[in-house]
Amino acid sequence: MTEWAEAEHTEATFDARDLSGVTFVRCSFTRCRFVGARLSEARAEACRFDECDFSHARMNAAHFAASSFSNSTFRGTNLFVARFEDCRLMGATFVEAELGGMTVSGGDWSWVNLRHQDLKGIDLRGVKLVEADLYGADLRKADLRDADLTKADLRDAKLSGADLRGANLARVDLRGLDLDGVYLDMTQAVLLARCYGARVESPFLDE
Repeated sequence: MTEWAEAEHTEATFDARDLSGVTFVRCSFTRCRFVGARLSEARAEACRFDECDFSHARMNAAHFAASSFSNSTFRGTNLFVARFEDCRLMGATFVEAELGGMTVSGGDWSWVNLRHQDLKGIDLRGVKLVEADLYGADLRKADLRDADLTKADLRDAKLSGADLRGANLARVDLRGLDLDGVYLDMTQAVLLARCYGARVESPFLDE
């Protein structure tokens, strides 16, 4: 298996390269292109891929740990059963990407653009999604327990069966959401009632 260790690249092009199975360790890529590259079953540990373009790359079954993809682009990217563990994807953009079976364990996905993405059944427990753009996303049966959704855009998102218990919904307009079949905890239920003008006495929230 090929290993790249502590490599540093800026504005380099890896378009259409076959990097399947490569292990990247403590590497740094800044404003690099991986358009159409093959990264199937690749691994990245403690790497930085900042402002990189992964459009139409094949990253299925890849495993990324403690790595950064801040402000990177994933347009038409295949991330089927890919795994992100404690990664930073702040400001990353996903457009028409294949995210089926993707696993996300912790990490910071604030300001990520996941508009209209198919995220059915995805596990996003404890993930930081501050101001994430989830407009029109399919989050049916998604596990969002304890996620930080502060100011996230959930307009027109499909949430049936999603689990939001323990999630931070600060400054999310609950009145605009279709919450049919959604799991809420008591604190969130009180917040929802108050959004509709109800005067609720609750030991869970301060007046």
